Amino acid sequence: MFIIQSSNYLQFLAKFGIGGAHPGGINLSKALFEHENIQRGVDILDVGCGTGQTAAYLASFYQANVTGIDVHPLMIEKARQRMQKTHLAVNLIEGSIEQTSIEKESFDFILAESVLAFVNQQRALQEIFRLLKKGGRFIAIEFTLPATLPSQLAQEIQQFYGFESLLTKKDWVTLLQQAGFHNIRIQKNKSISSQHEFHFSQHIEPELLDVMDEHMTMNEKYGKYLDYRIYSCTK
Repeated sequence: MFIIQSSNYLQFLAKFGIGGAHPGGINLSKALFEHENIQRGVDILDVGCGTGQTAAYLASFYQANVTGIDVHPLMIEKARQRMQKTHLAVNLIEGSIEQTSIEKESFDFILAESVLAFVNQQRALQEIFRLLKKGGRFIAIEFTLPATLPSQLAQEIQQFYGFESLLTKKDWVTLLQQAGFHNIRIQKNKSISSQHEFHFSQHIEPELLDVMDEHMTMNEKYGKYLDYRIYSCTK
């Protein structure tokens, strides 16, 4: 078992303030929400909220009570700036979804947009299950391998992105079931895309300027492996 070294990818996302970095971006998120029963005043948790693009949309469009959590302090700072500017009362927490101090069964709906690949998935899913109300809904847009990869190739992908582990569709379903979720539905929708949103920091380290080029190179080299699925399920 190799140790994943610190990745510049997440720091790049934070310093560039990229909103909608997940596959499909905000437009895919909006399309998914249309098929959920999101009523005014429901309690929603946005896991790995980043700069708060999705959280702000849920608070403004659905008038939901939204909480965002993110482990990166700069992401939380930029999310707070967004909420102040738009006058949205979104509760923002700096911390990890692997373990929180939030009271159990606090949310009707929880989402994670390209977040769980970066954490311990088992601990994170157990915490998400704990935080959901009975009958609550969970949606995750997550990196999903089409097949098991040779170790050297897997190591290169993990080290660049900083992924905790690389999972197949079967792996994800197993983890969701072990956490207690049921009615698991899996989708693949590549017809929806979005333009990235940027909220640049004043100072950006020179090495981070190369990360986008490296990301494009990774996509060209391993494009057929860098896939995702949409997982929706119920507590």
